[in-house]
Amino acid sequence: MHKYIERGQLLAQRGLYAGPSDVVSRDLYGEVTCGRALRRRDSVTLQPGTCVSANTYFGRFPATFWQRWTGVREVRLELVASGSGRIFVDASDFVAEPRTVTARPVDDAVAETITMSVPIDRFYDGGAMWLRLETEGAQELTVERVRWLVDAPEFVRPTAITICTMNRADDCMATLQTLAAELDELETVSTVYVADQGTDTVESRDGFEQVGKDLGGRLRYIRQPNLGGSGGFTRGLFETVGEDDGSRTGVLFMDDDVLLEPDMVVRLTAFANRTNDPAIVGGQMLNLLHPHQLHVGAEWASLNTLEPGIPSRHSHATADLLGLRPGMDRPDRQDRRVDSGYNGWWACLIPAEVVDEVGYPMPFFFQWDDAEYSYRAAAHGIRTVTLPGAGVWHADFGWKDWDEWHRYFNLRNSMITAALHSPFDRTVLTRVLLAQFVRYLLGSQYGLAATLIKAVEDFLEGPEVLHDGGVAAMREIRRIRGQYPETQRQEPHEIPGIASGDIGIVNAGPRPSKERLVLIKRILWRVLDKHPYALGAIPADEAHWWHVSLFHTAVVTDASQEGVRVRTYDRGRMIGLARRAASTLLRLRKEGPRVREAYRSALPELTSRQNWARLYGK
Repeated sequence: MHKYIERGQLLAQRGLYAGPSDVVSRDLYGEVTCGRALRRRDSVTLQPGTCVSANTYFGRFPATFWQRWTGVREVRLELVASGSGRIFVDASDFVAEPRTVTARPVDDAVAETITMSVPIDRFYDGGAMWLRLETEGAQELTVERVRWLVDAPEFVRPTAITICTMNRADDCMATLQTLAAELDELETVSTVYVADQGTDTVESRDGFEQVGKDLGGRLRYIRQPNLGGSGGFTRGLFETVGEDDGSRTGVLFMDDDVLLEPDMVVRLTAFANRTNDPAIVGGQMLNLLHPHQLHVGAEWASLNTLEPGIPSRHSHATADLLGLRPGMDRPDRQDRRVDSGYNGWWACLIPAEVVDEVGYPMPFFFQWDDAEYSYRAAAHGIRTVTLPGAGVWHADFGWKDWDEWHRYFNLRNSMITAALHSPFDRTVLTRVLLAQFVRYLLGSQYGLAATLIKAVEDFLEGPEVLHDGGVAAMREIRRIRGQYPETQRQEPHEIPGIASGDIGIVNAGPRPSKERLVLIKRILWRVLDKHPYALGAIPADEAHWWHVSLFHTAVVTDASQEGVRVRTYDRGRMIGLARRAASTLLRLRKEGPRVREAYRSALPELTSRQNWARLYGK
């Protein structure tokens, strides 16, 4: 089973030439730059006069990260070749300048195992390595089982995968089946936990028993109450660290609704096994609706201004990995090494030593739990590393509407994180919240404004609001938002009192050059009940506050593109919410220091094993 580990090697990544699904372009793995080639999952066959380059998202070996964060100084490339041609290992530097590191001719080979050792040097600020194949004349070449290997450490840390799921049984089953199909290459995987918090359960699906057998007895299926992403992911940590027999297992968090590239597991676990010091090692997210797009190379959060997802300097964001955008002369490549503040939990590996040092995640239900944990770990000298090429496809964030019930948790938990890990400047914080609130009112998003007020009010309640892990808060915010019609998505031809033929598109103008003056003007118009437009349709990307505030009734396309939201001006609600917000923000300025200290004092208890045992009913 441990074919590499038994010979003192660790599989760092595989050289693949096709993805786990046909919706994924093979050019993300190996690009045919000239001639013709047949690309399969684990092999490629080049016709005469063909060039194939793995200078692609999944084809590149992130040498700069291995040089910076591990003690590994050589990688061994192993493959099986048949036919004739030439094999190159190319590399880049931090300014993306390519060079050839080594080359090897192949003559009339028949399933010949070829190895090439390549130093991991001259990559400190950036650069990657990749395989390039060529044939000339009448030559034909097949290359298969490409493996990037490094020396194994004295002790190889096993990996427990944890999948949190909630009424996405089919998605979760697909992920389990994908893991099982390539289990023979996932040498370090010891356990696969599924924390099922839904009513439509994974175990109810045909094939559940079979996938358990296919996973070789590694599947641990757990039913528990819905404690959100925090409760689902933490269950894997809870079970693994609690059962730890000295193996110091790493726990890999993974969403249930991803399109999984199993090699992500290989890459994260190998890297985590070789870091010089224990580190949180994260995978990158690719957009599921646009599989050629990388969400972000690395990100950080501005805690005091409650801003997550800020791309690190020199990091790509919404990167086009295939160069499909008009005017692009080449695909986006992340050659320069960049640092991360945190990593999303769509794919993130946490070593057991980190839990020993900083405790368990906060019982946030979900949202900001990943950022809070990384920043808490950073305060203990434990870094988060986001590894290029270790990617999974996840639903595009840009196609999820901002005006949803989970916005409550985003706001409340961001304030708690700021209280725990930032200077918590109340002047800055109040200005940020006030700016958001005013724009919500101008855009007739009264439910979203009420969501913000409730988030601040519950933050001010102190640590007790986290006592049940967020279950009551989730129910209450859904009840509150149900009172506001614009929070519900509708079909455009089923809007009461409005015929779909009456709704014409009214496009927005450019962003105001004198934004503050326009803001004051729009506030006055709203207070005085002045609206240049009685009714109009507004595309999702043009639903800016300065545009929506011109309408009495705005039919705004939902970000999902599956329906519309009807925002209708309501002066009474606007005034009432404004008064509540003013009172709540004054409380925040006055009570902020006391509340901050309360959260800091409660942190050890909130993140303790005993607290999570209580939440799990253990």
